[in-house]
Amino acid sequence: MSDCIESNTVGLAEVYGAYCFSNAVMRERLPKSIFNELLKVQSGKRELTLDIAEVVASAMRDWAIERGATHYTHWFHPLSGISAEKHDSFISPIGDGRVLLEFSGKELVKGEPDASSFPSGGLRATFEARGYTAWDATSPAFLKKSSSGTTLYIPTAFVSYFGHALDKKVPLLRSIEALNKQALRVLHALGVADAKRCTPTVGPEQEYFLVNRELYKKRPDLVLTGRTVFGSMSAKGQEMEDHYFGAIPEKVAAFMRELNDELWAMGVTAKTQHNEVAPNQFELACVYSSSNVAADTNQLVMETMNIVAARHGMAALLHEKPFAGINGSGKHVNWSLGTDSGLNLLEPGTDPASNARFLLFISAVIEAVDRYAPQLRASVATSGNDLRLGGNEAPPAIISVFLGDELSAVLDAAAEGKPYVSKEGGKIEIGAASLPKLPQDLTDRNRTSPFAFTGNKFEFRMVGSSQSVATPSAVLNTAVADVLARFADRLETAAKKGSDIAAEERSIISESYKAHRRVVFNGNGYAEEWHREAERRGLPRFRAAVEVIPELASQTGLELFARHGVFTKEEVESRCVIYLEKYAKQVNIEAGIMVEMAKRYIFPAVTASAEDYARAASALAAVGAISSPQELKARKLAELAAAVVDEADKLEKALLSVQEIEEPLAEARAYRESVIPRMTALRDKADAVERIVEASRWPFPTYQDLLFSL
Repeated sequence: MSDCIESNTVGLAEVYGAYCFSNAVMRERLPKSIFNELLKVQSGKRELTLDIAEVVASAMRDWAIERGATHYTHWFHPLSGISAEKHDSFISPIGDGRVLLEFSGKELVKGEPDASSFPSGGLRATFEARGYTAWDATSPAFLKKSSSGTTLYIPTAFVSYFGHALDKKVPLLRSIEALNKQALRVLHALGVADAKRCTPTVGPEQEYFLVNRELYKKRPDLVLTGRTVFGSMSAKGQEMEDHYFGAIPEKVAAFMRELNDELWAMGVTAKTQHNEVAPNQFELACVYSSSNVAADTNQLVMETMNIVAARHGMAALLHEKPFAGINGSGKHVNWSLGTDSGLNLLEPGTDPASNARFLLFISAVIEAVDRYAPQLRASVATSGNDLRLGGNEAPPAIISVFLGDELSAVLDAAAEGKPYVSKEGGKIEIGAASLPKLPQDLTDRNRTSPFAFTGNKFEFRMVGSSQSVATPSAVLNTAVADVLARFADRLETAAKKGSDIAAEERSIISESYKAHRRVVFNGNGYAEEWHREAERRGLPRFRAAVEVIPELASQTGLELFARHGVFTKEEVESRCVIYLEKYAKQVNIEAGIMVEMAKRYIFPAVTASAEDYARAASALAAVGAISSPQELKARKLAELAAAVVDEADKLEKALLSVQEIEEPLAEARAYRESVIPRMTALRDKADAVERIVEASRWPFPTYQDLLFSL
């Protein structure tokens, strides 16, 4: 058990944030003048100086040491997809056998890890090792406690010697600033003068599986890839619909309790937990925070899940599709936009003016999703997500927006300049002073939609369970910022000309929605009819990651990111290379373990089983008993064993041919077109064997073992 403060012995209010160096803690520990200056740094109103950093570092050091910390680390998120850390102790020798405990402002602000071993996609040569971490003052530092000690974690950005972003945080921070700038332009043009900052907020919903750890360690595929590359479905799956929102098993409840304790202490707002659709599948959702903080805390959620699960004799699976035949796992990114004056710009207001503003921002998001659907789809493109998207369990690979009938009707009326007829039957003109007083909850929910409006936010449902939310959030922020920039240009021009701003606002809503409502779909995204309809509408459909990843660096993508300073051309192109290489590496590992499992484990086991039946047939025949069933079983097993080896040989040959390709896109395509079909063929043969070989001979824990025991 962790020595984290436990919420069952201390009040939750005292537990929450006990290991988080939050603004509340800094308000108590910093001089008022320094704290106020730091708030300006956080809001982008001034630059961080070494004088401020020195005072903050001293307070942070004392706070951490008081709680048992001996080391600190600059915690960052390189393009490998996982977090990175290098630990340094607070000690500083003074020459007489003693040490001081020091931590300077310079050490807080800047670190220098070796950048040569992290993915750079060609931004850095292998021999160019220098990289820098820079303190992100907008995301709070925190402590991690374990049996080995306590460490101060400082969220940082990671950049190259020449300033290129080598991580997921820097582009996200840039996108936040771009969206803030353009949203404020729109708001100020509309007369909302009290808004000084506009921030995108995110509340991630994290789906995951739990399995027995001892069984997990007996599956080489789970250990090396996070998913089962073989496995025949058990007699019972999720068809009885008895797991979703069911009673949480006691062992899982104990895990969840400790997970909450750890997360709450670090200031992570873990809120909702429940059983998900598939057996042994669960979900944890956090309360909204700024998209930057949400990206950091979601990484903490994933890391802490793995640690706490191990303490409880379980393994947490975060892969998008750990098991074939049942639901995979996603990470629904609930995205909204709010001001420092308290406005949620995606929430219907209580008067005509705020209703118009709401419709304007809703229209901006719809247009952004339509214009930049390929880039949004690319932001969630991975080999794991390929196994999930498009099945009747997750959003289709076609990006569309769900609004619900009521809101769609309002926007349709605005687009056509017609009166809106409410459900109550009253006609309301879509005009400056007579916009409808919109209900607070305008929509049902649509779980088949990739991008759904859910009352006061949009839910981007395509994000994979193992992904960082940083990249999808950065792309979405940038896309919306780009559309808002166009809206702001028109509103500001109208103001300069002395034109009617409200009339221009209505025109923007009408024209934008009319041009982009093709992306709105309120029906069943799983239906084949929708695929045909989407094609008729001209909506792009990318079935696989390798088809869409290059869209990040298309002319449209490059121009979008460059306009708002989110990615340079080199940074975008490097990410395409990294994502394609990661795709190829992941498939290569999965195919490699398939070959190994088939040849070293499955083939010997099936051969031995066939021999058992052959001996039994001979023994029965020797005494004159009926032996044909045993003979048939032995023959069938021998045939399947041969087929398994044959398919494994074909897969191995395909792997060898693909591994000779050096160009990233060509290599990824070859894995998709040549290796994955061979993997499917091998799995079909092996799963057929599993269904008939006796249980005692099968070398791995089965789906029934993994999904119905903890």
